[in-house]
Amino acid sequence: MSKLETLLTDFLDHLIIEKNRSERTRRNYAFYLKRFFEFAHLASPEQITADVVRKYRLHLHGIRMPQNEELKSSTQNYHLIALRSFLKYLSKRDIKTLAPEKIELGKMPERQVSFLEQGDLERLLSAPMKTENASKKSASGHDLVQLRDKAILELLFSTGTRVSELASIKRDEINLKRDELSIEGKGRKWRVVFLSNQAKYWLKMYLDKRVDVNPYLFVPHDRAGEARVYKTAREEMTGVKKKKQTDFKGLTPRSIERLVLRYTKAAGITKKVSPHTLRHSFATDLLRNGADIRSVQALLGHSSITTTQIYTHVTDQALRAVHQSFHGKGRK
Repeated sequence: MSKLETLLTDFLDHLIIEKNRSERTRRNYAFYLKRFFEFAHLASPEQITADVVRKYRLHLHGIRMPQNEELKSSTQNYHLIALRSFLKYLSKRDIKTLAPEKIELGKMPERQVSFLEQGDLERLLSAPMKTENASKKSASGHDLVQLRDKAILELLFSTGTRVSELASIKRDEINLKRDELSIEGKGRKWRVVFLSNQAKYWLKMYLDKRVDVNPYLFVPHDRAGEARVYKTAREEMTGVKKKKQTDFKGLTPRSIERLVLRYTKAAGITKKVSPHTLRHSFATDLLRNGADIRSVQALLGHSSITTTQIYTHVTDQALRAVHQSFHGKGRK
């Protein structure tokens, strides 16, 4: 193993142990940095120079995805962020290499925030209970699915959680008496979000129908999935077999994305809607109704106010209304 490879392993361990980053972040940084090492063919940190990084940036720009698309600007920046973090780690250990501040990120195009207006939002949230199978009894599993999906949509809008956060929620992390929920966000940082009356009502309806012992808040209820959960419940009650908690699975983020897409179509909404659209709608709704941006930052779990400022389109509209209402009234 070369010196650089050893240092890379140390850095990745440092992310987990000292920086408290997630395993997913570790995997992503490993991928980005190994791509750099494969390109540069370096033996030691001293060989990382500004010229090498410049050539690497040109290399990233030339990478083509399977559909012959360029690597997105944001993805190119992720590669550079990982490299900069690695150089910062080396610098703290007094290892001679390129100064991390020498790496500047590429300029990003201004983000466009997609959110739902009130009419579309209400149609989407109502969609699960208006589908054909909504009236079937829970013995068929369809009623349970409708309740689950309704609770998911209401919870996404009520809390503004990321889809990955929603998928990982356990039942013991929610407090229906206090109308709140503990969320583990990026960087393993916990925050408290709050349930609307609608979210609390539908979540309770769904949980009251559940008879399984799966610890996850949202679980599969298709024929195969339902058979597995109910079998587990019977085994637990009879003591025939104990199932380890690690064996249980919740809904995957991809499954939640698919159900949002399905109900978007059922609601007759033509624009592309994802769980993140509901997160944007949550933030937009708060700001339109007078919430300050710092509070919205905390509720979204943003570490930097800069990230939350993508929602300034809302406050800009409010300022426009103020300007039109109060400015220049004395002029003819």
